Amino acid sequence: MERCGGGGGGGGGGVGETAAAAALEEEPPVERLPADLLAHVLSLLPSFHDLAMAGGVSRRWRWAVERSLAGRRRLSFAGQRTGDDSTARLVRAAVNLRDLDISRSCWGCHVTDQGLLKISTADCVKNLTSISLWGLAGITDNGVIHLVSRAHSLQHLNIGGTFITDESLYAVAKSCMNLKSIIVWSCRHVTEAGLVALVGGCQKLECINVGGMRVPPETFAALLAISPALQIRSILQILNANVQVS
Repeated sequence: MERCGGGGGGGGGGVGETAAAAALEEEPPVERLPADLLAHVLSLLPSFHDLAMAGGVSRRWRWAVERSLAGRRRLSFAGQRTGDDSTARLVRAAVNLRDLDISRSCWGCHVTDQGLLKISTADCVKNLTSISLWGLAGITDNGVIHLVSRAHSLQHLNIGGTFITDESLYAVAKSCMNLKSIIVWSCRHVTEAGLVALVGGCQKLECINVGGMRVPPETFAALLAISPALQIRSILQILNANVQVS
């Protein structure tokens, strides 16, 4: 009886080993990669949409995605089909990020105020030196203010082609003391008051692109009075006003 019992146990072990071997054979080769190597492979994915999807495969893959993002210093979502949740999730994982580009292209990076609010809570925001929100039609002052209010290291900002108002520039002037360049091209709801506050508050500002705006030529003379070395770009409408532009 004991021998039968022992034989039964041995037979069970054999069946278990066979099942384990069969499972290993059925396991995709990528699942056998060491975790660090899997993270490296995922870092080579050109699409952030695919990367976000990969993070939902399993806990192991989510860890690998986060590991692949942790070392990145630049993320560009331009031309990527991403939305608020996926973009914010990837940015939060990129703890060493310095350059964030979520510009909209014809294929569409559809980030709204909700996305900017989520992104603004990421640990990396305080260390960002460059942010581009070019052409994001779904954002307003609300989202921009939340983001720039935490971006104290910001040096370059592109908010051209958006519907921001002076309120966003007031927030930039208050929080981004290291700003060196800004693009507000075609921000037609921005007035002279916002531009003056920006130049007056950001004393390290070297260059501003204000093409396509609805402000009078005298505005740019006022900006140069505040900061004579300021480079004002893309202002064809003031060439006849004898105002110095680059």
